[in-house]
Amino acid sequence: MNIIGLDALIFGVDDIQACTHCLRDYGLQPVDVDSEGGRFEALDGTAVIIRRADDASLPAAIGPAPSIRETIYGVASGADLEAIADELGRDRLVIRGADGSVHSVDDMGFAIGFQISVRRPYSAPADLTNAPGHAPQRPVNQPGITPDMQALPRTLSHVVYFVPDALKAEAFYKRLGFMTTDTFVGAGPFMRPAGSDDHHCLFMIQTPPHMKGCEHFTFHMGSGTEVLLAGRRFEQQGWTSFWGPGRHLFGSNWFWYFNSPLGCHIEYDADMDKHDDAWQARQAPLSADNSQLFLFTSREKWFPSGPPPKQA
Repeated sequence: MNIIGLDALIFGVDDIQACTHCLRDYGLQPVDVDSEGGRFEALDGTAVIIRRADDASLPAAIGPAPSIRETIYGVASGADLEAIADELGRDRLVIRGADGSVHSVDDMGFAIGFQISVRRPYSAPADLTNAPGHAPQRPVNQPGITPDMQALPRTLSHVVYFVPDALKAEAFYKRLGFMTTDTFVGAGPFMRPAGSDDHHCLFMIQTPPHMKGCEHFTFHMGSGTEVLLAGRRFEQQGWTSFWGPGRHLFGSNWFWYFNSPLGCHIEYDADMDKHDDAWQARQAPLSADNSQLFLFTSREKWFPSGPPPKQA
């Protein structure tokens, strides 16, 4: 089952206008957006989709609106869809879409779907770093940053669920070929599907049952600089920072989380670790020290100033 990663997250919301403003200000491109909702795409076509919470076409909600209603994964081929349908059909209802997509629910009640991936090629600038002791990556006379540089979400990175039984949830996704990359003991696993080498596209955190839902989602940015720049621009649009900016230990990714009207937090991330089957999963207790290597605190822009030095 060659699941590549997340293709889309679908939310049922009670304020289409606020969610539209949020996703647009975050940097996603609106596609076919109207008063009933729409699609908001990253550079590679992965997306967040919003619909009115009472839209009858949405899967059943697992909590009050606004909330996540379905998580859509992209796969490599029709054969992968058939394998997923066969596996899920052993013990639960499977619904086939007119496009061949596969829809069901996981063991925690989250609606999940699978489709031939919509991911498309795109072009975006690389983060070229000049470091002493290493050949320069950026040519001579080429500035590394400019005030108007692009900082746009490139691809849907990962989603995080609050779940009442993290071990049971982990076992379900292993049925679909997901691998556990690392684990916060007593909290939950970081997991990646077979078709991805990202540290994780799914993280699940053990919580009381009444908290079940989406904690946050994020899109990959091009660099830590882009996380900081996009986050600053987002903040200037009036969206409030929740956690960050900083850098995680497990996954090594830069992060900056914000509050949103989608019923969950929304994050920017960048520079996530890559892994293959040779990786040995780590375990650590969930703590502030293990969750981040460092965390910045923000202040208004400033510059050093003072009177000219006195003449001798």
